[in-house]
Amino acid sequence: MGGIETHCQELYPRLVDRGVDVTIFGRKGYTKKNVPYEYRGVKVVPVASPHMAGLEAFVHTFRSFWNVWRLKPDIVHLHAIGPAFAAPLFRMLGFKVVYTHHGQDYNRAKWGVFAKNVLRLSERVGTRFSNKVIVISKYLENWLQTKYGCRKTAFIRNGVNIPERLEDSVSKKWLEKHGLYGKRYIFALGRFVEEKGFHDLIKAYKKSGLEGMPLVIAGKADQESSYSRKLYKMAGDAGVVLPGYIYGEELQAVFENASLFVIPSYHEGLPIALLEALSYNLNVIASDIPANTEVPLPEESFFKTGDVDALAERLRLFANTAGTRNYRNIVEEYYNWDVIADQTMDVYRSIL
Repeated sequence: MGGIETHCQELYPRLVDRGVDVTIFGRKGYTKKNVPYEYRGVKVVPVASPHMAGLEAFVHTFRSFWNVWRLKPDIVHLHAIGPAFAAPLFRMLGFKVVYTHHGQDYNRAKWGVFAKNVLRLSERVGTRFSNKVIVISKYLENWLQTKYGCRKTAFIRNGVNIPERLEDSVSKKWLEKHGLYGKRYIFALGRFVEEKGFHDLIKAYKKSGLEGMPLVIAGKADQESSYSRKLYKMAGDAGVVLPGYIYGEELQAVFENASLFVIPSYHEGLPIALLEALSYNLNVIASDIPANTEVPLPEESFFKTGDVDALAERLRLFANTAGTRNYRNIVEEYYNWDVIADQTMDVYRSIL
């Protein structure tokens, strides 16, 4: 569903191929089955947790703690700053702990003051007690070094695969489902939460005068909120196409046939959706947050975060100038999953 899930889905089977015995404790509401199963050599154990913002990660991490204690692995790998609060508990049991800092989740608009403070504390605790901290961007590495004096970071980027193009008949089937035509629409995707900036994108789209080029935003809200209800109304009024969460061939067909990809976020770690757009060699417009500007794109690809007029101007510019690019070279050089798997193995070996 999101960047961390995609990260794990790509990383861990590659670690299995490198000789690691991997067990993932996932949240039962999102796993493929309700009982343990195997995915490309990875053992997946569903763990029940309440589907409630603020409690879900907390309860899931504690319930997983007892499963891990029984399993007695060589290394415990935690993902994101929320679960990182459990790092000292695992250390007390004698486990080696790695945590991957995927982004400053306390900057997400959905959290109140209390939750933001808990997440900041989790970041501090995870950074202090983990044996190694993997960061997915230089910005995050600099942040941890400056804020906490952390000197045990390992900079390992997110990755993305270079896709094989679908057959025309397959693409046509999925595009027709949503009333789309190849290279004649603008695409964005992500959860319907405020920090993704889709409200800015819809406003800019209405200002751009590009009604003949549909805007497609794939995704939905994990939990319905006043913001998601407002976003659905804005999208309906602007004629935006909302296919919901899409996966596999359907997502690939919509991705590779877009004329333009937009990521208007206020907060990201290192957005895999942006890397996927590069793998399809799409024109890209991105907000100028540090996580996006670390990706080596032309300067004209960025706009000032939250500036609806600037985004509307970029939409008009890119929609009418196809241009030539080879963004796949960027993917192959910087965001290769096999290289990332090797780098993660190096981290594991360094603490054992």
